[in-house]
Amino acid sequence: MSDNIASTAASTEASVLFATHTTQSGHVIGEMTLNSPKSLNALSIDMCQLMSAKLTQWQNDSKVVAVLLRGSGDKAFCAGGDIRKLYDSMLDNPPMPNPYATDFFGSEYALYRQMHFYGKPIILWGNGIIMGGGMGLMAACSHRIVTETTKFAMPEISIGLFPDASGSWFLQRMPAKTGLFLGLTGAMCNGSDAQFASLAEYALPSSQYQQVIDTLAAAAWEDAPASSALYSQAHRVAHHSLAELERSANAADNADVVFKPSKLAEHWASIQTLMVSGGLKEIDARLQDDAALAEIDPNFAEDSWTQRALATYRAGCPVTAALTYELFHRVKDLSLEQILYVEANVAVHCANNPDFKEGVRALLIDKDKNPNWSRTLQHCLSQEGRAYINSHFDNPYPKGEHIFQEWLSFECKGSLMAQNLTHEAQS
Repeated sequence: MSDNIASTAASTEASVLFATHTTQSGHVIGEMTLNSPKSLNALSIDMCQLMSAKLTQWQNDSKVVAVLLRGSGDKAFCAGGDIRKLYDSMLDNPPMPNPYATDFFGSEYALYRQMHFYGKPIILWGNGIIMGGGMGLMAACSHRIVTETTKFAMPEISIGLFPDASGSWFLQRMPAKTGLFLGLTGAMCNGSDAQFASLAEYALPSSQYQQVIDTLAAAAWEDAPASSALYSQAHRVAHHSLAELERSANAADNADVVFKPSKLAEHWASIQTLMVSGGLKEIDARLQDDAALAEIDPNFAEDSWTQRALATYRAGCPVTAALTYELFHRVKDLSLEQILYVEANVAVHCANNPDFKEGVRALLIDKDKNPNWSRTLQHCLSQEGRAYINSHFDNPYPKGEHIFQEWLSFECKGSLMAQNLTHEAQS
């Protein structure tokens, strides 16, 4: 049965709403709803802190067996981060590191880490638009459901940032270098693409959220034992319940629900050929040249999906392209925590440098869509430009004061970069 009891946010004005649903076995499903539909549920510091506190509370409650995460309204789960206050802080031109940027990215990235290592299932209802920070939440959930309305992207190249929000981690894990392509082009994808890219496990009609709650409420959950064995059992129950619900949905007559096929699955071979055609200089040359793309595959080059992605790339920030490419290759052997540490460095530098501020101004503030980027890609690939790109990876905090330094230890020895990060954190 479903109680739908608001547990900490009785007011519908709260940025996150919390509810509980009692199962037939006497357990509890926790529900978190991002509640800022006017901003397409964009993540704020307040949202991240509220979610983190509630996750901690539910983690310690043996009756809570799983968590549901969704966005309010029908348009979006979460369309990114709420960067208006971050933009205002950049206008104030504070000294490095920007205190608001530290709070903004710090609370966001800490939430992703908490979710990735959470002991109980976190089930995402990935309906509507999912971008940027929403993608970080999606990647951190253990069970992801998409619908026919799902649209996802990492569009940071349009605002002069980089695919953050753990993007450096989950883009690595997509097949055939498709993650690098999505990071460079901000290509818009659908629910079928999410399943191809290992970002979703289940697909259901957008009308079936209540069925998800009812199915989970009817499942055979067990009390929490003293050991961590509960969590694997709870994950099995969640997997089985959602798989059965998906099978039932597929067998039903849903003629009005159309899941479009995956463009990533259709074009993966062309994307891989493009992404391994050389360094960023060679990849850029092909991305700028329709004829060169047609040599790879005319169908790929002429597809309207590809053309939209190319238009985004060609109008995008060259510094973002260079950072995206550098991060994709630099962090490939790092752990999630190490990657978030690196992303925090890069993000705080971006908040101090001109392109992020200019990109937000052009796209979201003045909305003239005519950003004046600080550098061309050719300059980014020069000796001076490479030094500038590399400077984004420097620790912007005083020695021993990095916001995530406790995440690193000498036990994290996957690569030379990992060892350098460890030394940096402890110096």
